[in-house]
Amino acid sequence: MNRRDLLKQSGLLLAASTIGGPAAAALKPTPKRAHITVAHITDVHLSTDAAVAERFRQCLAAVKKHKVDFILNGGDSIMDASYNDVVRDKVTGQWAAWDTCMEDLKGYEVFSCIGNHDCWWAAPSKSDDMYGKDYVVKRLKIPARYYSFDRKGWHFIILDGNNERISLDEAQYNWLVNDLEKLPANTPTLLMSHFPVFGATPILVGGNHADNKKLKDLFYKHRDKVRVMLSGHNHLYDKILYNGVWYCCNGAMSGFWWGKGDKESAGPGYYLETPPGFAILKLYQDGTLENEYYPHAF
Repeated sequence: MNRRDLLKQSGLLLAASTIGGPAAAALKPTPKRAHITVAHITDVHLSTDAAVAERFRQCLAAVKKHKVDFILNGGDSIMDASYNDVVRDKVTGQWAAWDTCMEDLKGYEVFSCIGNHDCWWAAPSKSDDMYGKDYVVKRLKIPARYYSFDRKGWHFIILDGNNERISLDEAQYNWLVNDLEKLPANTPTLLMSHFPVFGATPILVGGNHADNKKLKDLFYKHRDKVRVMLSGHNHLYDKILYNGVWYCCNGAMSGFWWGKGDKESAGPGYYLETPPGFAILKLYQDGTLENEYYPHAF
């Protein structure tokens, strides 16, 4: 740097220090204010054990401290109804525990999707009122097994991946195509499925959508809209950006199914290296977002 440049730079620094407060503050980026704050809880796996229910209620209290606008529930709400040896009383007992805990969320909207452990396939017949997905839709108080809604300029799409090889059935995929097509250009959109579409966690434990290439192509077509795809299922936390879409697998509220873990657990209640917890998303008007995972202790 020659003498003239040095004097010039020194003069600029002096001017900046002389101008002071307002001008200096203008040089700093203005922090963004969240337009919508959303909690993403998934894989609660609530059992009839009173101690588990109490821990879940403590987690819900922690969620509410973030002053969320509403809650997205990613499925596997109850411990399990899907195995062949599950009897009716066990199913109704788990859903009764869920209903009791949901009393803690009075005043909050909760938008849920169906998890693979939520459905009772061992009902005596397919005509039984408790058989399959329709009963879960009723217990979760959602409009259908897949649906969409809007809040504060953002569009939200809830999917049902509980189909052959973990995928969207044809009717659902066609509905999704139409739902995205009819949105105005540049409408920021969040999608949620119980199962991951992309991520690091399926490499470790599987559980990926088999139709991920088909979905990737659709999301790329609507890259002015699709911003984030949420999932659970794998009880692991990861977050990747692909073609401008964030894919966030947000762990599990139950961690190691509310147990202490096994030899591969990195800590008490962990599944592999992921602690039990939940995510808080901040969704901004310009379509950007933040997704932060909050572990909870046992």
